[in-house]
Amino acid sequence: MPHTKNTAELDQWKVQETAFLVYVNDSEAEDDLVEAELESLCEAARIKPIGMMRQRIDRPHQHAYIGKGKLEELCAYAKDADADVIIFDCELSGIQARNISETCEVKVVDRTQLILDIFARRAKTTEGQLQVELAQLSYMMPRLMSVYTKFERQRGGIGMRGPGETKLESDRRMVRDRISRLGQSIEDVKIHRKQQRSSRRKHPFPFVSIVGYTSAGKSTLMNLLTGAEVLVDAMVFATLDPTTRKIDLPDGYSIFLTDTVGFIRNLPTNLVAAFRATLEEATDADFIIHVVDVSHPNWEEQAASVLETLDQLDAGEKPIVTVFNKIDALPDPTIVRELVAHTPDSVAISALKKVGINDLMNRLKEMAQKQLGRVSAVLPYDKSNIVDECYRFGRVIKADYEEDGIHLEAEVTSEMLGLLKPYLT
Repeated sequence: MPHTKNTAELDQWKVQETAFLVYVNDSEAEDDLVEAELESLCEAARIKPIGMMRQRIDRPHQHAYIGKGKLEELCAYAKDADADVIIFDCELSGIQARNISETCEVKVVDRTQLILDIFARRAKTTEGQLQVELAQLSYMMPRLMSVYTKFERQRGGIGMRGPGETKLESDRRMVRDRISRLGQSIEDVKIHRKQQRSSRRKHPFPFVSIVGYTSAGKSTLMNLLTGAEVLVDAMVFATLDPTTRKIDLPDGYSIFLTDTVGFIRNLPTNLVAAFRATLEEATDADFIIHVVDVSHPNWEEQAASVLETLDQLDAGEKPIVTVFNKIDALPDPTIVRELVAHTPDSVAISALKKVGINDLMNRLKEMAQKQLGRVSAVLPYDKSNIVDECYRFGRVIKADYEEDGIHLEAEVTSEMLGLLKPYLT
């Protein structure tokens, strides 16, 4: 039997459409996670779930993903609930979506489409909008073919060459051309970002990216550490566009910290590809801060999804500081103490309550220190500007002005080491 929500439960949702949800996850242990996650995606898209059903299947059916009998049940349930749309918590092929929609006479959306819709709503910068459009068109391209399948079957028959085939080729060419133009625009963005990173690299601070499952508290922590005004919203994907700020750490150390888009279970491949220019902030980082909402009942699965996405970005081998956030919401604080004890380079905090922040700052200082090399050098007086650079951007331990020059001991990054190399002792 399907589960149906009553209207009173969802009065707070600014509803644009109503949806009947279909879950097809094969692991019963994941039920709570996938249900909560899909509902949060619906909320972000201003869609009100009014019913749900589940079918566990070993292998998706080619025709409609679910079996014929289950499809008939779905159509009856969706019609009875008067849903505007049916949402599947998986990725459907174009043919599967079309067959379900035609059978149930209701619009059908899969999980990837839903996420793309949210990204389209949230993208504010030109870069974000370009990346969303590229992801949407890349998703649409193979599905465009399925719309014209009946014409393709007839291709070559006498009297069957005409508007259907012409329309398909025309639409396909238009989408390909637009994808090509978007790809070039995003490549320009990528080059611009690389130039920005190179410019920041002139300042010898370690680069750090803050990552985490969506709604883990990244933006709250970013604001707390930097004084930035990054949007803080409990909804998924509240932050799409990266923000970079400098953070001063204890004992004269500093880092550049960049926020990134929140990760999610099975982040669609099209999105990872389209947002690579943004997500490369993590690839370019010297180390990564992984924020984990330790109060979430499925935090371990969420953390694993983040690490999996980092692997996709070739950033899985980066040093990581694990930040167990929202400890104020835990009923038993001893749990997190055990987690920290058994997790290398980790701290427990509440970004909202500002608990454990000193521990985090000290941990970040230790990580920043590992990125720096201690050097001794004797510089001629006409190169005193390099000493000034070390004071401004590195950490000077000692600078003695003697007859043969400036005797310097400092901790610097590899970039600053290049300036000092001719004068090292």
